[in-house]
Amino acid sequence: MDIPLKVYILPVLEDNYIYIVSDTATSECVVIDPGVAEPVILFLSRHNLKLKEIWITHHHSDHIGGLAELKEKYGCRVLGPAKQEEVIPQIDQQVTDMDLLSFNDHPFKVFELPGHTLDHVSYWLYKDKYLFCGDTLFSLGCGFIFEGDYKQMWNSLCKIRALPEDTLIYCGHEYTQKNAKFALSIDPENENLIQYSKEVDEKREKGEPTLPALLKTEMFTNPFLRADLPFWEKELKMPEAPAAEIFKNLRDKKNKFKA
Repeated sequence: MDIPLKVYILPVLEDNYIYIVSDTATSECVVIDPGVAEPVILFLSRHNLKLKEIWITHHHSDHIGGLAELKEKYGCRVLGPAKQEEVIPQIDQQVTDMDLLSFNDHPFKVFELPGHTLDHVSYWLYKDKYLFCGDTLFSLGCGFIFEGDYKQMWNSLCKIRALPEDTLIYCGHEYTQKNAKFALSIDPENENLIQYSKEVDEKREKGEPTLPALLKTEMFTNPFLRADLPFWEKELKMPEAPAAEIFKNLRDKKNKFKA
């Protein structure tokens, strides 16, 4: 019988999420993108969890700020993007695209998702249908393109979109409500988006996270996952434009958007 995993969502900093994935049979856990250490230490102690591994999606400080302290305290193993020895010297195992690994008999696959950064990776627990995608995909949005280019980011989003539609998306930040305002400004008649935006507002009013997001919902509501729809060619007056160009146009509009 498969032993289920439990995912805890730990809000930190201004709008970051640290995810703690626990094996309910052993109380061993993985921490994903620890931007700070102290809240993780307190959480592990309170829930009697044993830190076995840390998974890093990319090198930005709000995702690795607590890494050194946690590794020193717990002696855990660290997985992270390849070729980041100078930026993230704590990495024990470099991971690359399509690596097949396992956490306590829960298999997962690594995807390289360049765009936000060139080194960005995600971790897909494919039997559990959990995707930890850092800052590549957000609910109703996508990451800012710091190091890669628009085509890389579009390709990375397509890689995520190809996953099973019941995949749960665990993003690096709580941006959903802000993203909804932009999405509604360019796609105001999308009934799925209107309904989802209402659900998001209700959750935030209660102080609840909007994550994880269901991939199926994102496929009907997130403009950045839908850049290859003919709808945008007409809406943006870009007939027969490649999807990557449509995506660039949408991302540029988001960069300039003020709610």
